[in-house]
Amino acid sequence: MVKITENWYNDKVPKNVHNLWVNGMRGEISKSKYCKGIQCPKILWMDANKPELAVINDKTSAFENGKLVGELARKYFGAECIAEASFVFDGLFCSVDMLRKTETGYDVIEVKSSSKVSDVYIEDVSYQYYVLVNSGVPIDHIYLMHINTSYVRHGELDLQDLFVMEDYTEKAINKQSEVAENIRMIREYNMSDEVPEKDISKCCEKPYKCAYYDYCRRHLTRPSIFDVRNIKMDDKYQLYHEGIITFEDIVKNKIKLSDQQMMQVETTYYHKPDHIDKEKIKQFIDTLSYPIYHLDFETYQSPIPEYDGMSPYKQIPFQYSIHIEYEDGKLEHKEYLAEAGTDPRRELAERLVRDIPENVCVLAYNMSFEKRVIEELAKQYDDLSEHLLNISENIHDLMIPFKKKYYYTEAMQGSYSIKFVLPALFPDDPELDYHNLEGIHQGDEASAAFANMTRLPVDEVERVRTNLLKYCGLDTYAMVKVLEKLREVTTGEVDIENV
Repeated sequence: MVKITENWYNDKVPKNVHNLWVNGMRGEISKSKYCKGIQCPKILWMDANKPELAVINDKTSAFENGKLVGELARKYFGAECIAEASFVFDGLFCSVDMLRKTETGYDVIEVKSSSKVSDVYIEDVSYQYYVLVNSGVPIDHIYLMHINTSYVRHGELDLQDLFVMEDYTEKAINKQSEVAENIRMIREYNMSDEVPEKDISKCCEKPYKCAYYDYCRRHLTRPSIFDVRNIKMDDKYQLYHEGIITFEDIVKNKIKLSDQQMMQVETTYYHKPDHIDKEKIKQFIDTLSYPIYHLDFETYQSPIPEYDGMSPYKQIPFQYSIHIEYEDGKLEHKEYLAEAGTDPRRELAERLVRDIPENVCVLAYNMSFEKRVIEELAKQYDDLSEHLLNISENIHDLMIPFKKKYYYTEAMQGSYSIKFVLPALFPDDPELDYHNLEGIHQGDEASAAFANMTRLPVDEVERVRTNLLKYCGLDTYAMVKVLEKLREVTTGEVDIENV
């Protein structure tokens, strides 16, 4: 049993609480292990016995965001709180983000870089309450502190407005018997020497996609019910547990799906030829006019608004690529990439209105994103607003023919994302293969690379900038080639000359 004395708090030095990180001892179950265990206890067994089978996503950005938010939270409280106080009870370990002395005990404050409270956060603080109270620490309140997305920065950060504190004491208290039962279940489950039997279920997805997702699905024949697009995940698992697993099961049991979903299933199951609605594709192409400005943005976001007029997690555009396609088939390429560590918005907006004249045809893939970026810039800069909004009003969406299934092939796997459409249309073209790029292959990698650049040495910065330019440039060049293919299937024309 651990007791925290008044002297310990005043001196900011734990006298009766030992830091359990010493000698690598963390306790049998930490709060992160507890949260994993209630998602699925098999995760902990796999972590302990077969960790080499885990597929770990890069969580560098999330870690950096959490670190940044944690540092600001400490400034928010100043000297009135102790950060990362550690406790153990009966082999259970937890480290408390913020521990604040009150007249009758302590407040626990769990700091999150997210914009809202999720169910797993409540499980987290309930576990902390269990460990601390059973260690003999008197807890008055337990709070979850998170980011306020309605905050707008003007000048210096206002930490009082940036953070929201919510009281979850009652919920934590009400879950104490459940916490005790969960701990018992986790321990019992993980006593096995063999891989515990557990079928896949919704717990594989929530609150986080499990690192052993692929391992636990190795029995599935691809494609399966989980590969059908736009079915709610709950419905997929219900069908799976009813024995509807393969595309054959779907067809033979006459499972009711949407027309587009059935197109995916039947095209694959029967190996149907490509579905091409030439008339609809031609109608789409006829809405475009030369010259066509193929446009793509890259953005990043931060929980802490870095510049005036920004809110937490607002998209900050830092890069664009434009391929200008003329009627004779020639291409012109323009691009912009901001300097890391500076507010990129004004310069990017100025360059954009210089590179795209008013009243021209602009083409994007999933135009809602590009329109949103441009309209946010227009709100920020009154003198550029009219031109920016004109660009936005003239954007067309290259995704439409694929989203509406005017053009669909088995290789698209039910998706209309350009990352599926492009290799389906050009399966043997290494120039159009994102996997052949160095370092950056998708949007989230581009965002993380730019956000991290200020921490890199100069020579590394140049390499990352080169990779970013190649990635974003491929996005718009890919659009040119996709449009070429659409024209080709309706008229048999065109051979784009890249100059």
